[in-house]
Amino acid sequence: MKPSRPQFAPGYGITSTANGLIPWSAAEEELEAARNYWIVTVTPGGKPHTTPIWGVWQEGRLYFGIDADSQKSRNLAASNTAVVHLESGDNVVILHCDVHAEENPDTASAVVATYASKYGLPDTFSFDPVLVAVPHRGFAWREAEYPATATEYTR
Repeated sequence: MKPSRPQFAPGYGITSTANGLIPWSAAEEELEAARNYWIVTVTPGGKPHTTPIWGVWQEGRLYFGIDADSQKSRNLAASNTAVVHLESGDNVVILHCDVHAEENPDTASAVVATYASKYGLPDTFSFDPVLVAVPHRGFAWREAEYPATATEYTR
């Protein structure tokens, strides 16, 4: 993902210089270290639905599992787009993603094993399907250094 300045309203005071941009690698470090992620989906009726999830960040993607009968599962079946963000309002990372099932069984198996290890679950833990959120746009900033750190990421 390529960092640049976001095009926020002028009142936010975003500069056009590259000084202070947050490298994508720094955003990825926070995504990898996170325990909880928030996912925002849209109901078939167009209403937002927000909920925390567990997941594994690797290779530029968030992998996770959800119950097939859950509201977020129904939402993703109707529209495969979602916003994922970290819990912090001080060290912000927000991703706009397309979500789909992981089709590579080796990748899915490795993700489930990493997920079980990360969350202290038994080796027998499993979920299917493994979903993957692939970001196509993102934002990050450090509240203590805002607006100098306001960063937008695009592919």
